[in-house]
Amino acid sequence: MTEDNTPEEEPRPRGSMRHQDAENTTPREPSLAEQRARRKALLEEKEREAAEQQAAEQAERKAETRRKVLIGSGVTVGLVGLIATYYAVAQTREVTAVCTDADGTVVDDRYCDDDYAANHGGYHSGGFIFIPGGIGGGQYRYNYGGTGRVGQQVSGGSFQKPSNASINTKSGKTVQRGGFGISGKTGGFGKSGGS
Repeated sequence: MTEDNTPEEEPRPRGSMRHQDAENTTPREPSLAEQRARRKALLEEKEREAAEQQAAEQAERKAETRRKVLIGSGVTVGLVGLIATYYAVAQTREVTAVCTDADGTVVDDRYCDDDYAANHGGYHSGGFIFIPGGIGGGQYRYNYGGTGRVGQQVSGGSFQKPSNASINTKSGKTVQRGGFGISGKTGGFGKSGGS
């Protein structure tokens, strides 16, 4: 003991700590190395956060680009389908018209000709060309797509005129020009009149 009756402090081993009162003790200033380490750690943290943000922005841009490409692809596929459908519908097909009498027997093409019928006092009504008595007199109409020789019964085809078709006779006369919504001379089937 010391003279004032306070216990004498025993020497402590090197590296040991004694109790510090948090209320009265002032923290020591960090050393220069600690300050550098803290600055370096803060800088690395900021760089890591910036890199993460940049990676997130880049991923968002890629996702946006991917969405735009998918939308663009969908639009392209839709347009290609629409154009293909239009061309499929608008594509004209070639049909041969065969002139027949009311019984379906193939006759010479001239009997279904407007000029021939008009020159022989004929007229058009209900899809038929009527030519009065005598040689060549009777009712005539076109068969579309059928085949046969003069004097034979027509085989196949239809008496209903196809739309969007280029229709020609065997002799080369154009009955209807093809094309979407375009038609030429109809052989008198849309006309009516009398002689």
